[in-house]
Amino acid sequence: MPDPNARRLLWYLFAGSKGGDNRIRIIDLLSKRPYNINQLAEVLGLDYKAIRHHIMVLEKNNLVSKMGQKYAVLYFISNYLEANIESFNEIRSKIQK
Repeated sequence: MPDPNARRLLWYLFAGSKGGDNRIRIIDLLSKRPYNINQLAEVLGLDYKAIRHHIMVLEKNNLVSKMGQKYAVLYFISNYLEANIESFNEIRSKIQK
């Protein structure tokens, strides 16, 4: 069931704060398949530390989840984000116009 507060959180993380474009790109990739931080950095052409920062922000806000330990950690979009994916897609389309 979608969370009524999710829209506000998504607007803040993707439109109202620095790095929102990169977070959108990360979510877009993770919605297709799981990635680790090194893979995300390589595909997106960004620094490992930048990806780690964005992943930590997304994880803190329950938008991504992880599985595995140490270097084998894979990131997925969370069940919370899956339940609110329509709001995410709407916000993404308004930002990228």
